[in-house]
Parts: sequence; structure tokens; C-alpha cells
Amino acid sequence: MIPLALVTGFLGSGKTTFLKQLARRYRGRKIVFLVNEFSAKDVDGALLARETPDVVSVAGGSIFCRCLVTEFIARLRELPARFGTSAALVEAVVVEASGIANPAVAGQMLREAQLDRQYDLTAVVAIVDPGSFGKLLRTLPNIRAQIEGASHILINKTDAYPAALIGQTEAFVREINSAVTPVRTTFGAADVELFGARFAGAQGGELAACSDPNYATFNVPLDHDLDLDRFRAALEAVKDDVYRIKGFVVAAGQRLYLDYSASGLRVEETSEQCPSELAFILRGPATAAARRFLNDIHTGR
Repeated sequence: MIPLALVTGFLGSGKTTFLKQLARRYRGRKIVFLVNEFSAKDVDGALLARETPDVVSVAGGSIFCRCLVTEFIARLRELPARFGTSAALVEAVVVEASGIANPAVAGQMLREAQLDRQYDLTAVVAIVDPGSFGKLLRTLPNIRAQIEGASHILINKTDAYPAALIGQTEAFVREINSAVTPVRTTFGAADVELFGARFAGAQGGELAACSDPNYATFNVPLDHDLDLDRFRAALEAVKDDVYRIKGFVVAAGQRLYLDYSASGLRVEETSEQCPSELAFILRGPATAAARRFLNDIHTGR
């Protein structure tokens, strides 16, 4: 049996950073990473591929929705043969679920597809961003479900928020799942055991509908340099409507990776040669102001 660990957490909580930490920790071992990108543009898979070649992506929705579950099951079936050899079998699989995923359906899905003959679900990690958790808990039911279904809970980005907010977040988490002691982390660095005994949780739930009215996704290609100062000013005006932005741009002649979430905007130089394009996840339905923001980025205004 191949151990399988599931990583959940809302958009921008730090799932990909956590996976990059895992890839470094297990370098030299045959650990396969399956990345689920909610937007149609695969950004996380490209970033993780810097750390390990053993990455496969499923983009364009949640792997636990009716539209993508068949593709997800097919990918899991093919992983041992695709990435393993007679000399180096696949040792474990880590699945990064999209930020809106409800992990409760995971165990049931493995059983119904008879993948429980091939995989043991050994861990469900929920990663929490204190900056958005309290607000999201009141508006998006899957945030609570991610905590309820977890075997490990990481309170991430603790270097970016005041102690009072981190303590409040821990209190919320303990109230929802008192069986798990949350771990404080920065940059997703946590020494947690993911590939032990089978995890008894994540055994119920239903697949989500293909379209979730809480979200609107857009991909915006850019054929021009992005003015970062104007971008920041325009984003500030619509930030309540924006859950996530990520992708690659050129600004002042520099190739950059751009990442926005509740904890703020991060911009860093990159050597990636991906097309200039930004993936957006907005509050659904998208407001007129948010749509104008996207159009202005696309046109260069």
C-alpha cells in the first residue's frame, strides 16, 4: 500500500510553500506530488517542479467536485507506473487540494473507486492563515470542514501577524477540532509525520457541484509590462472582492512572480519563462469594480 497525505487550506494559506518544504525534506526519495489548481492556470505545479520532477497537476476546479473527480481518480491510478520503476517504487503521494476543497469526501472516494486497495490515506493537513481565517469561517462552510477533517493543523505565517490574532485563531481551531493540537509555523516549516498509520477521518461527505457561486475565476494574459505601483493602488480599491492572484509578469523589464492573498502582496524575481499571465479567484459573483480591475490589467490601463 502507498501512503497518501492530503494537504488542504484556503487560498493563500501556504500550501505550496509547505509542499516545497516536504520536497526538500524527502529529496532523493520517490515522493510524488499531485497539485490541484482551482483556477485553469497551473501556477503551483510549475513552482513545485523547481524542487522535484515528480509533480502532476490537475487544474480548473476542485478534485472533490463532480467535474474533476474522474480525472483525479485516473491520475491516482497511473501514478505508480508513471513515476515508479522496478528499482525505485513510489514511496508515497502528497495531494495538494484546491483552497475550496472539503476533505471529508476523500476516504469515501478512495473506497468507491477501489483505490483503497492501492493507497492508504495516512494524513490530512489543514493549513490556516490567521489573517483570513476568522472572516472566512463565517462565510465559507468548507473552511470549517477542512479543520474538522484534519489530522494535523498548521497555524501558518505566524511571523506576519500579532500574537493576539494568532491566539484567537488557535482558539477557533481548538473549538472546531479539539482532538488535534495546532502547530505554529512560518513558511510552512513543520516536522509532521504524514506517512504513518491509516487515518480514520475524512470518511463522509458528498462531491461538490461543478460550479460554486462563492467564487469566480479568471485568467488574464498580459502582453505588456505591469506597472506595479498602479497595480497596488487599483488592488487596494477592490481587495475585499479578491481572494487570490498569482502568476508571472514583467515589470520594469524584470521577470517576476506575483502572489496576492489575505496576508498581502508578494513579488519576487524569477527565472521562470512562463507566459505573462495572472490567475484570479474573486468573490462570486464578480462585482463590476472587480471586472473593471481585471480589464484594466489586461489592456494596460
